[in-house]
Amino acid sequence: MTNYIYKCSGCQKEFGAKEIESNFIYLCPVCGKAEKNRPLEGVLTVEYDYTELKKKLLKKIFLKLTPGKFWLYPDLLPVNFKKFRDDQLIKLALPSDQLLKYNINKREFWILDDTRNPTLSYKDRASSLVALKALQLGITEIAAASTGNAGSSLAGICARLGLNARIYVPKNIPEAKRIQIEAYGAKLIVVDGDYDKAFDVCLEESKKNKWYNRNTAYNPLTIEGKKSAAYDIFISSQGNIPDVIFVPVGDGVIISGIYKGFKELLALGWIDKLPKLIAVQSTGSDALVRYFKTAKFEYKPANTIADSISAGAPRNLYMAANAVKESNGFAIAVTDEEILSAQKEFITQTGILCEPSSASVYAAYKKLVLEDRISAVEKNLLLITGNGLKDIISLRKLGGN
Repeated sequence: MTNYIYKCSGCQKEFGAKEIESNFIYLCPVCGKAEKNRPLEGVLTVEYDYTELKKKLLKKIFLKLTPGKFWLYPDLLPVNFKKFRDDQLIKLALPSDQLLKYNINKREFWILDDTRNPTLSYKDRASSLVALKALQLGITEIAAASTGNAGSSLAGICARLGLNARIYVPKNIPEAKRIQIEAYGAKLIVVDGDYDKAFDVCLEESKKNKWYNRNTAYNPLTIEGKKSAAYDIFISSQGNIPDVIFVPVGDGVIISGIYKGFKELLALGWIDKLPKLIAVQSTGSDALVRYFKTAKFEYKPANTIADSISAGAPRNLYMAANAVKESNGFAIAVTDEEILSAQKEFITQTGILCEPSSASVYAAYKKLVLEDRISAVEKNLLLITGNGLKDIISLRKLGGN
């Protein structure tokens, strides 16, 4: 008997966990659509009985948990952790000291540093949960489309757990990410096209060959995995969560996961309000920003130095937009020039080597401070989601002092 169900983010219909998982269903059986160069429709979310959980879980006990060990709160994740040995789980642990405080130009802010994760990116949060679910279901082959980080993450996590990974990437993938994927022993398939093309090819071949699919948003567990950052922030801050969180947005799953995590904390009665979520994009990949202006999606090929947030057709656009709206946040785009400038300043001021997608949130933060759109009394947090060593070419552009 499972303690969760699946619910469609579109039509709101609910489905039993056994029906979805035993039949390898990814999108809503009623309204789900995965069309080329379009956001997914009928994305499923995992829902729990929060009324019962409020009786079972205690905030003061939860706050004593170690950040980065997501299996310590099994009632809030759709995996049977009892099926795994402690040595298997500890291989997936994230650093417990990710929440850091900085003061630059007399402005204080927090960061969540995911650059030290097992494969050096935030994507390990999703890959770990997907890989464990695959093991639970008796699956040994997992496929995913990626601009680099999700692919290297899945490849590395699969190597740790003895699974096989097939990674579909666009031809312009940064060399460091390609090398990382291959070094882990994954099967690399380079698609003659962009990320959106790689996503579609991966779906087609996964269906044909009956491989488990990790594609972001398409697999509901990617959202579940990425919500763990909200819990890590909650534990690390001892419940004193930030007022504003800057999130780099490509496909829109990180911001959807962050939102879901905090929404669950709200449902449990452990926080009083949601943090405001600021969705940050590059002007060369700004589908969410444009969606807020026009209320409709229009496909436009992405072109940005920040490859981790490069997506012409953000697959989780609709959930990402809802996360921003429901948290009273907004979306903002910064130029590649602003991103590179921010990357250099952030690295030299913090000593944390971030990649361009992470630097985008610092660029947006700086921009909003200059425009006096950020309150000096609010607690701001920047999500730093990927290590700079994953994109050597961008680092070379920064030059010396």
